[in-house]
Amino acid sequence: MIKLFVLFLFFIGAAYLLIAFNYSYSDGSRAGYIQKFSNKGWVCKTHEGELAMTTVPGLAPVLWPFTVSDDKVASQISQMMGKRLVLHYKEHRYLPTTCFGETAYFVDRVEVAE
Repeated sequence: MIKLFVLFLFFIGAAYLLIAFNYSYSDGSRAGYIQKFSNKGWVCKTHEGELAMTTVPGLAPVLWPFTVSDDKVASQISQMMGKRLVLHYKEHRYLPTTCFGETAYFVDRVEVAE
């Protein structure tokens, strides 16, 4: 009976993670300059960054934290630092640990803004 209950909990947890990763709460794009980009974590290394979004030159930028899970996208961001970028993201809420990323915003594509 206990084994059946543990197996049931395992499948519920796996189904929750499957839904949390495959369905995004929102998606969109944000433009700005990369303020900070690093590979963080003790056990689970994730690429974390901040995008400085400016609306009008001279005003203080709004910092937007993001996570990159794909190493290819992370290397593209590292190579494009210093340029105005457009980051396409998907927001995944209620992930169980920070092992997947410290933020809910996962960048999956990057472009140089013209």
